[in-house]
Amino acid sequence: MAEMEEKKAAEETAEAAAGQEQQTAGSENPEQTQEEAVSEEENKETDETESSGEQDAGKKKFFDKLKDKKKDKKDPKDQQIEDLTDRIKRNMAEFDNFRKRTEKEKSAMFEMGARATIEKILPIVDNFERGLATIPEDKKEDSFVDGMDKVYKQLIKSLEEMGVEPIEAVGKEFDPNFHNAVMHVEDENFGENVVAAEFQKGYTYKGTVIRHSMVQVAN
Repeated sequence: MAEMEEKKAAEETAEAAAGQEQQTAGSENPEQTQEEAVSEEENKETDETESSGEQDAGKKKFFDKLKDKKKDKKDPKDQQIEDLTDRIKRNMAEFDNFRKRTEKEKSAMFEMGARATIEKILPIVDNFERGLATIPEDKKEDSFVDGMDKVYKQLIKSLEEMGVEPIEAVGKEFDPNFHNAVMHVEDENFGENVVAAEFQKGYTYKGTVIRHSMVQVAN
């Protein structure tokens, strides 16, 4: 009997110990399970935050692309207005260049025509001067001579108004740009390379030589 009681007591002790171990294990598992649940919730929130951020970034890129497309794609009316404006500007520039070129050509043609006309008038001026130079002093008061002299002066004045001026020669240093030397003379009354006489008067038209003076150069 005593052995049976001892055996029974041992079994009860073992059962109590096993129950205590199960209780201890049960008390530890809920804590671990709760920590794991909290960790899972945090990971889930993190994943959701990252996913939301990616979605926002994707939306931003999408709207940026739309804006870029709108910028690149112009309204056909605006494009047509720009094309017409550019065409008008180019036409105006071409017309302005044409006007300037035409005015320049007209001016050049006028200058050529004026020079040709003046060259034909100059021999008439020469004849007037030769004729008036041969008139004796007692005949200069004659009405006919006076009339010819007035016509000559009017002709010279008209040429001056056009820009025609005589070239100074006698007493001036010889300049091949204005003078055409046809004779040479040794004369102590003149310096070296000085125009001693003029055989035909030269003229300039607006600063350019239209006819050189025919001269005699001294020394």
